[in-house]
Amino acid sequence: MTLNIATLLRESAKRYEAKPAMVLGDVTLPYAMLHGMVQRFAGGLAKLGVHRGQHVALMLPNVPHFTIAYYGGHYAGTPIVPLNVLLTADEIAYHLDDSDAVALVVWEGFLPQAQAAFARTDACKHLIVCKADRTDLSAPEGAVNFTALVTGSDPVTDVAATMPDDTAVILYTSGTTGRPKGAELTHFNLFFNAHFVRTQLLPITHETIALGVLPLFHSFGQTCIQNATLAAGGTVVLMPRFDPDGAMQIMQKHRVNLFAGVPTMFFALLHHPESAKYDLASLRHCISGGSAMPVEVMKAFDQKYGVNTLEGYGLSETSPVASFNTLDKPKKAGSIGVPIWGCEFRLEDDQGNVVTENDKPGEICIKGHNVMKGYWKRPEATAEAIKDGWFHSGDVATRDADGYYFIVDRKKDMIIRGGFNVYPREIEEVLYAHPAVAEAAVIGIPHASHGEEVKAVIAKKPGHEAVGAEDIIAYCKERLAAYKYPRVVEFRDALPKGPTGKILKRELRA
Repeated sequence: MTLNIATLLRESAKRYEAKPAMVLGDVTLPYAMLHGMVQRFAGGLAKLGVHRGQHVALMLPNVPHFTIAYYGGHYAGTPIVPLNVLLTADEIAYHLDDSDAVALVVWEGFLPQAQAAFARTDACKHLIVCKADRTDLSAPEGAVNFTALVTGSDPVTDVAATMPDDTAVILYTSGTTGRPKGAELTHFNLFFNAHFVRTQLLPITHETIALGVLPLFHSFGQTCIQNATLAAGGTVVLMPRFDPDGAMQIMQKHRVNLFAGVPTMFFALLHHPESAKYDLASLRHCISGGSAMPVEVMKAFDQKYGVNTLEGYGLSETSPVASFNTLDKPKKAGSIGVPIWGCEFRLEDDQGNVVTENDKPGEICIKGHNVMKGYWKRPEATAEAIKDGWFHSGDVATRDADGYYFIVDRKKDMIIRGGFNVYPREIEEVLYAHPAVAEAAVIGIPHASHGEEVKAVIAKKPGHEAVGAEDIIAYCKERLAAYKYPRVVEFRDALPKGPTGKILKRELRA
């Protein structure tokens, strides 16, 4: 049996030829046009001599070029390597070399870094440049213009007959320990994860209008918005960079009914000072992931906008969705829900024993159709992560009597203070309930006698400048056990975040 993720778009293009597939600003691409450009990009790869099985890297923001190159590569049978657009030249060169990419498709705004990296690599032979001005068909010396390549190539009419276990996408992990590793996701992984999102998590249909603001190079935006929405014949309204005012303008203008984001986006929309002037009555479904959603933020957002935000959990290695609160079961705020269909969870203690008691923490281990085939060219790392068929996530959770899971923290984020395990998530929930706290992150810092001390890094809301460290400490002391409350508090204007809006604790530790 063959399976190719590109069939998701092909089948929708057959049914909804004239319907808008993607929108960016004043540009609308109907399904027939998008599909035709995908086929021609596949033809362009063949024209350049890129063959099936070779890897094509993408360094693109949320623009239609990403989707065209993504599905065009799959049409041609070339695995796709999405790259974070914030990478430096050294990091780009590393990813190109490590992934064995033979072509790099890059947005013109990132060209200086990409050219510097391209010049250092031997395996990468083709630099394809995308430009906002579709009439500009020029390209730097040694590069190819994306639009010229697409319009000047014959379409590939047949989707490559890839097998379900063939690698479709190589997603590089964040690299919090060592150099980033490429998780190999198969066509089967991605197809079924998108299928779950649109049929069991949410009713995503041809009437869905989704805001595409999560980076498409990230697994969350790629699967839950791009693949799931286009598979259903819905419309993706792209937004290259999130800002709350711009997001609300787009939601109002296009009557967006599906929003997927990370907690910091929900917080920004909730507290936007001019939110009252926008009509978001069309909004029906919201999903949150990427990091833990503070319970107070979720409750306030749902009440303000009349929605039912569903929180879930996943990793790049799980395509990404692994568990979720779903519409057919009661939602539990603060929970990542239950494992998705066809996916199993179990918790293991530090000795590798299965935790059978409710409400006792253990590392989440995952088995199912969503788990990657392994890390690209890293058999040792794969063997360490996947043991006896179970992927070890590195995340600590508890399970309640109803089978719902609650993230406690990353194993490496856990603080050991005076012999006691302290889980930052618990403290952060308390901090977010404080009226002065806009953003909060809790980390461990070295301590002479306790081993580690608990430190809170906080960004305050406007109008709360008078709140000091002693106020925060006293507030937490009343609500947390003596070994848990933070003894050190640092205030910042804003906390460092990655491209998806996730707070970067590793930078706070540094």
